[in-house]
Amino acid sequence: MSEENVQSKVDSLGRTYGTGRRKESVARVWLKPGKGQITVNGRNMAEYFSRSVLQTLVLQPFTLANRLGRYDVFCTIRGGGLSGQAGALRHGISRALVDYEPELRSVLKAAGMMTRDSRSVERKKYGLMKARRSFQFSKR
Repeated sequence: MSEENVQSKVDSLGRTYGTGRRKESVARVWLKPGKGQITVNGRNMAEYFSRSVLQTLVLQPFTLANRLGRYDVFCTIRGGGLSGQAGALRHGISRALVDYEPELRSVLKAAGMMTRDSRSVERKKYGLMKARRSFQFSKR
């Protein structure tokens, strides 16, 4: 590994940046040391992602790296639904965390946090009801 990849990329305000993507959602994430406050589009994470499954999905990078409650997260998310937005936020947090602490890369990469989940909705085809579902067949 070269020396450039090992250095942390912290800006003048003491934060790192990571872009996360999932389905149609894009999350812009800023991470800085703090008390574990997560702000999503100006609202608290628990308020924005009311389902507990989505909250645990967002916090996965911190729990894997044993850094829960050590960083404040500020992010803006655009596009998609709540599930895609939570996945995008998880991806962005992972990238920003690796920029702050490069030694965490191997832990997060092994868990699949650094890879963008490329699955998206299949397009609807002509002559079909949905992507693959055809219209009901009637013999008579």
